[in-house]
Amino acid sequence: MFLRELSNVILRKMAKLGIKKLGGNMQRTMIIEDEQIIREELTLLLKNEGYHVLSVTDFTDVPKQADDYRPHLILLDIGLPGRDGFSLCAGLRKFTDVPIIFVTCRDCGADEVKALCLGGDDYITKPYSVPVLLARIKAVLRRKNKALSADVIEAEGLSLDLAGGSAKADGKKVMLTRNELQILACLMEHAGEIVSRSDLMETLWDNQIYIDDNTLSVNVTRLRGKLKELGRADLIKTRRGLGYQL
Repeated sequence: MFLRELSNVILRKMAKLGIKKLGGNMQRTMIIEDEQIIREELTLLLKNEGYHVLSVTDFTDVPKQADDYRPHLILLDIGLPGRDGFSLCAGLRKFTDVPIIFVTCRDCGADEVKALCLGGDDYITKPYSVPVLLARIKAVLRRKNKALSADVIEAEGLSLDLAGGSAKADGKKVMLTRNELQILACLMEHAGEIVSRSDLMETLWDNQIYIDDNTLSVNVTRLRGKLKELGRADLIKTRRGLGYQL
């Protein structure tokens, strides 16, 4: 109850400061923190922001949990039972490039340098400012998304060339507009999940594409028409009152 009240107070303060929630972004986060109060506070905070959250409570095989969960972001403490955060970061980097933000009470320049050299993407000391923490999380995720901008996304038998602006399936190819490309990329990155209309519009706005609800409907209709040319007419499903799903 205390943590819920604390989170609500924090969110009200953020609203007064004009800081928007990241909400509904469908990103999976993993919290590796052994102090229960801090772990629960972070979990509640991120869930209120719309993230899916896995909070680690069993520290015997953290890398396997990360491999199974496939998070988009990891918040990692240094002082942990068993392997410390430095060792875990090095181990995670052997099989994943997921962004890792160290969140620790160790305010030491040498520790920060070590964390970044081992593959950490950012380093935040406790006690942290909640608005700053959320902003740093969003910044790290944005950098990651930009780094993937030249990649090819594959889902449901469809291949999306982000750099070339085209989609392929069964040897056929169609060219997409910028809006269609971003919409399809977002749906493919979250294949199997429901993506709300507001999430799609937020993604487009984050990519400097200014779009309203009516324009989104038009673009989805046009995108479906192009997917029909690839034999994927029913790829994008409408979930009434919820959004779209691949």
